[in-house]
Formats: sequence, structure tokens, C-alpha cells
Amino acid sequence: MKITKITHNKKAYLPLLLLADEEEAMLERYLERGTMYVLDDGGVKAECVVTDEGSGILEIKNLAVEPAYQKHGYGKALIDFIAARHKTTHQILQVGTGDSPSTVPFYEKCGFTRSHIVKNFFTDNYSRPIYDGGVLLKDMVYLRKEI
Repeated sequence: MKITKITHNKKAYLPLLLLADEEEAMLERYLERGTMYVLDDGGVKAECVVTDEGSGILEIKNLAVEPAYQKHGYGKALIDFIAARHKTTHQILQVGTGDSPSTVPFYEKCGFTRSHIVKNFFTDNYSRPIYDGGVLLKDMVYLRKEI
């Protein structure tokens, strides 16, 4: 397993990026300013984009694992890598996500705890309704962990 920082042609990973953030216009808000990592294990299995939000906070903006390889530890491996790589420059790793029955428990299992909510984030910022696990996403749930 190899994790590589991607500095050019990030949009080459668009199909994978769109698994985690279904609207390309939203991706464009953070993709170029973010730091992107790709996990390769006999082919690209996962990717993650993080941004420096200031005040020692690093935010996961996009974390996606190829569907055939979900629940194989690739997402957690990326989170662990990012936390280790950035622990000397940041104190908090945070993620904003929809309040879905699969995503929030994944992050909680990785050591994140709920921090705060941004009401109506998905309904106010996306051009169409977003569903995850059969749940209509409305609010953005922020989770954090110390690194």
C-alpha cells in the first residue's frame, strides 16, 4: 500500500472524488487549495483532500473509497496517515459530513466526536437533494479529533 501526494491534475480523480461530494461545483471550491492524497494498493483504492482552516485545524473535505474496496480499512488508513503527517503542524482534524447512518459511525469509529452542526447546509448549497443510505441530507455535521 502506497499513499502519494497529488499536486497536479487532481481532476483526473474526478469519478472517485464525486463519490464523496456529488456536486462538481462544490468540489471546485476546495480542490485546488486542498492537499490531495491517493492510496494505491494494486491500483487506486481511495483518495482524500484536506484543507488548512487556520487556528491549527486541518479539515477533511473529501474522502472516498472505491465501492468494491469499502470496509477494507483504506479510509481509516488514509485518516491515520493524514493525522500522523500533520500532527506537528495541526492540533485538530475535522470533517463535515451529512448525518448519514454510514458516514457518521465510520468517523466515530476512527476516533472523531461530534463538534457542531451547520443547519440546512445541503439544502442551501446543493442544486438537488442529496441522499446517503436512504437519508435526505440537510444539515452538515462536524466531527473532530485531536492529532
